[in-house]
Amino acid sequence: MPKVALYARYSTDNQSVVSIEDQFRICREHAGRERWQVIDTYHDAAISGASVILRPGVQSLLQDAQRGKFDIVLAEALDRVSRDQADVATLFKHLRFAGVQIVTLAEGEISELHVGLKGTMNALFLKDLAAKTHRGLRGRVEKGKAGGGLCYGYDVVKRTDSEGEPIRGERTINEAEAAIVRRIFGEFAVGKSPRAIATDLNRDGISGPFGHTWGDTTIRGNGVVNNELYAGVLVWNRQRFIKDPNTGKRVSRPNPEAKWIRTEVPELRIVDDELWQRVKLRQAELAKQFESTIKGVRAARAERLNRLRRPAFLLSGLLTCGCCGTRYGIVVNDRYGCLGHFRKGTCDNGRTIRRDDIERRVLAGLTDKLVSPEAVAPRCVPMRRRPTARTMSGARKRKRAAVLLGRLIRASRGFSTPSRMECISRP
Repeated sequence: MPKVALYARYSTDNQSVVSIEDQFRICREHAGRERWQVIDTYHDAAISGASVILRPGVQSLLQDAQRGKFDIVLAEALDRVSRDQADVATLFKHLRFAGVQIVTLAEGEISELHVGLKGTMNALFLKDLAAKTHRGLRGRVEKGKAGGGLCYGYDVVKRTDSEGEPIRGERTINEAEAAIVRRIFGEFAVGKSPRAIATDLNRDGISGPFGHTWGDTTIRGNGVVNNELYAGVLVWNRQRFIKDPNTGKRVSRPNPEAKWIRTEVPELRIVDDELWQRVKLRQAELAKQFESTIKGVRAARAERLNRLRRPAFLLSGLLTCGCCGTRYGIVVNDRYGCLGHFRKGTCDNGRTIRRDDIERRVLAGLTDKLVSPEAVAPRCVPMRRRPTARTMSGARKRKRAAVLLGRLIRASRGFSTPSRMECISRP
């Protein structure tokens, strides 16, 4: 009886966990009609079909297939497995190498033809879906409604239309958070640095966006003081997202300003025009003062976008503060420091260490603990005492060859000549 594994997935807002159970139910019915034995089930919930890299269900299925746990993978349709052309082809090749067939209720047994044609159709579906979603969001923004997530200082308005469908994108001002926004703008306008503002907010116990602590980057950059929504202008389509083929994760890319969509929403204004202009004037002064530094940073950032994403330094992302647990990062003059202290003011640990110094210490520690003669010797002794399978196999072959040579010599004694015996006995 063939052994079969079931796979199901759902991702869109129109589906739910029940969708997975429905897919499993009809797959089990098909397996019963075919007299297949269901060995296990695999699923991925609320995960996009555009990439299998980040899907734990597919990864587990591949591992079990390589172990020979089942003979067939059964799914409702090929697009439930993946809509990405490259992923479908890769998955098909891996399963075929493991001797596992892919069967779907919609297409039957999957072959190279299905992988090519259905993979292309699914990729076109994703592209068309993205274009329709983008068009719908643009229409919503042009009506003065939000086209993205919730911004600090606002609440979601939950109401339905005459048919009971939720009306999406409506926002209202959260007065408590709006007061914090005005405080940030006012303090920045009089010369207070983003780091000092964030430190004071954290010290006062004021939660930042999504309940996180405040940081200097929450204030500057794409943060509070540059959000035009606080001035009554809704800006949309400033960036787009593409998936990194190596990781399957979305990566943002800026759009040219000509593609930005701007809509006046005076009812959502939090900061008056006079305060907004004061902040813009101070930013212009800072930009002029640090013009060369800003150009250098932008050039370095543009260069990074053209390279594969990799850590900037040997220990990037690997160091944490022993006092608060926050990550260590380069804070000034090629020195590591606690980001909780230097960017948020939430930690009292103000000590720093040179990058080359900590890298030298770490590498020396690895050398002493892992590859020193004292660490390696105890693990080498058992290997010396126990001959490997290859060594034993070689010894058996030499012994067998010696026995065969002896038989040939003995058999040739009856008709041997000195020259023939010399050739047979020659090593």
